[in-house]
Amino acid sequence: MFGKDKGRDALGAEVIGILGKGMTMEGKLTFGETVRIDGSFKGEIDATGTMVVGDSGYVEGNIKVGSAIVTGEIKGVLEASVRVELRPPARVFGDIKTPTLLIADGVVFEGSCVMTKKETMETVGTVNY
Repeated sequence: MFGKDKGRDALGAEVIGILGKGMTMEGKLTFGETVRIDGSFKGEIDATGTMVVGDSGYVEGNIKVGSAIVTGEIKGVLEASVRVELRPPARVFGDIKTPTLLIADGVVFEGSCVMTKKETMETVGTVNY
């Protein structure tokens, strides 16, 4: 799909799939590596890998991933077993459940955050924004 150079995400991991700008997809998405969304996805994401939502990316639905790096828009519940990074101009409307949350200046986050322990995803506290 990408030739010899498949591309890398913001953390340097190899990107195995891209939903490109202008593309729309509905349904259920599963993956074990890194997937980048620059288009529009509505439905359920149930993955162990990293989801990258680019500036033009839009995701709506229930999301369970290993990690998430977001500069686009998310509407729904985002659950990450490792970490969530929200970088400008990210817009997140919904709840987040993760052990590690990074929110940069310029990000819009409307929802609540439940902080969990990494090993068990056990709830340790809730923060509302």
